[in-house]
Amino acid sequence: MEQEQAILAFAALAQSTRLAVFRLLVKHEPEGLAAGGIAKALAVPQNTMSAHLAVLARAGLVISERKSRSIIYRADLATLQKLTSFMVEDCCGGRAEICAPVASCEPTRGKRAKLTV
Repeated sequence: MEQEQAILAFAALAQSTRLAVFRLLVKHEPEGLAAGGIAKALAVPQNTMSAHLAVLARAGLVISERKSRSIIYRADLATLQKLTSFMVEDCCGGRAEICAPVASCEPTRGKRAKLTV
């Protein structure tokens, strides 16, 4: 991942509603959620939610797919993995054994897929 793309992604996540949206979508992988469902779950007006989803999409953090009359949003886990890799690629001077806990990204709750760097 290039530095400018990382900055764009971090900027998108540096707002409380967008961070909450992204975390909600990660929880609902791989099914995703309809835009209206996201707005309802987070108690955000739909037009405001549309703007937040657009920012996340421009940053490459979410992908959308039209299903009938709904647009289903999903977290782009590949981008999340690239962002995580970008942050730890030079970790500990290349001594992987020191960085292993950070690079593995083990979830802290529930059973979810392990994200490895």
